[in-house]
Amino acid sequence: MRTHSVRTWKSAEHLPREDQLAWKIARVAADPVAVEAEVADMIINRIIDNAAVAAASLARRPVASARSQAMAHPFSPGATVFGMTTDQRVSPEWAAWANGVAVRELDFHDTFLAADYSHPADNIPPVLAVAQHTGLSGADLIRGLAAAYEIQVNLVRGICLHQHKIDHIAHLGPSAAAGIGTLLNLPVETIYQAVQQALHTTTTTRQSRKGEISSWKAYAPAFAGKMAIEAVDRVMRGEGAPSPAWEGEDGFIAYLLSGPSAVYHVPLPEHSEPKRAILDTYTKEHSAEYQSQALIDLARRMATKIGDLAAIESIVIHTSHHTHYVIGTGAGDPQKMDPKASRETLDHSIMYIFAVALEDGRWHHVDSYSPERASRPSTVALWHKISTTEDPEWTRRYHAHDPNKKAFGGRVVVTLRDGRVVEDELALADAHPNGARPFKRPDYIRKFMELSEGVVAPTEQQRFLEVAQSLQELKPEALVGLNLSVNPDQLGSHRPMGIFDFTSNGRTP
Repeated sequence: MRTHSVRTWKSAEHLPREDQLAWKIARVAADPVAVEAEVADMIINRIIDNAAVAAASLARRPVASARSQAMAHPFSPGATVFGMTTDQRVSPEWAAWANGVAVRELDFHDTFLAADYSHPADNIPPVLAVAQHTGLSGADLIRGLAAAYEIQVNLVRGICLHQHKIDHIAHLGPSAAAGIGTLLNLPVETIYQAVQQALHTTTTTRQSRKGEISSWKAYAPAFAGKMAIEAVDRVMRGEGAPSPAWEGEDGFIAYLLSGPSAVYHVPLPEHSEPKRAILDTYTKEHSAEYQSQALIDLARRMATKIGDLAAIESIVIHTSHHTHYVIGTGAGDPQKMDPKASRETLDHSIMYIFAVALEDGRWHHVDSYSPERASRPSTVALWHKISTTEDPEWTRRYHAHDPNKKAFGGRVVVTLRDGRVVEDELALADAHPNGARPFKRPDYIRKFMELSEGVVAPTEQQRFLEVAQSLQELKPEALVGLNLSVNPDQLGSHRPMGIFDFTSNGRTP
């Protein structure tokens, strides 16, 4: 790996293209280095993981809305949409939109945390949609996804967005564009322009994850994937993009990040160096914000030590800056303590999550978020006894460069009414690669079977798993098999109508 310094350049200065971050990203994407077997296996795991969480979300309103929008754009050859049959194809950018929302809705797929946050499997829907539409093979898809993961993970290592209230999809747009460029074997010049165009169109604020969090939290990554496809299509036609996107005098660093004097350091593979970044990412065992994964496991462990939960006087979670200020009491969001809050908001309240995990000894992607569960009097009482505080040591461990020293958990101090104190700590979720029970292929399959049970027919479950696990050998015509077809009654009762549903005579169906 080589670390590249990235800063603002005045327009009067000359910054050669080959010295620009977008060009360096494009060179990595265009490098035809072989994908290692371990990386290919992990890509298969994440495709299975995405399908699992998508299956569990198919009947939810935001997913139904995105699917309805996509189905209004039929196209041939096109790409498939989760829930529909493989012969129902739509334009690839709309397939990426619908599938991206389905994958993201439950906040239950993979994660990478460093200088910023990310869910790198958000790259899979747009890259897969383009691969299906353009008639490429499973091996081509693996190459594209390895590149997309590599770019997003390394942008997340080097550039902090949340400090400036920029949403993390600003790293996803460029990575998806780069991955599509790799998939299509595009030249460096084309990928360079597409990466910049994707950055320019996917820079949004973090209000999507603040206050009253709406369904846009699930839509935002899908939007980035859709924009990435459109960016690549546009530059393939010979159009350019704002340049230099990161380093320009009026560009990303100068006015949206730390300003003209700031210098960022982004690591990227050298020429012919394998793309292995996916191996540093991790998935979720529980359907909740990643910083809550270890704390859910810790709550289950502590419950037996505490005994009578009604005897609790207070609970203080000593944790990292991010956990405290984004999903803890440091956020200052009263919605995080509100029993009537949306699922998206409860997912970003470690106080709520820890209370439910203590009481139930488990976490469920539906039951743990139901309005009835959130309004249970004992839960509300316990919930409001919980606070968070930033501990510099946990913040340091959160930002550690050595993956063996990184930590995303915390130390919990429970004070009982009789004065006794029960405390414990956990650095990593059990399912983390360095945790107590690292996720392996059987765990991904188990997660898929559990989340798709009752939604996807058993024969369809097995068919999908066979196709996914044969990814490296899949011929172009077989890529459509990376889809899940379900009976219409599993798609929910939501049939949202919008502009795209108007017919030629001006009436909705």
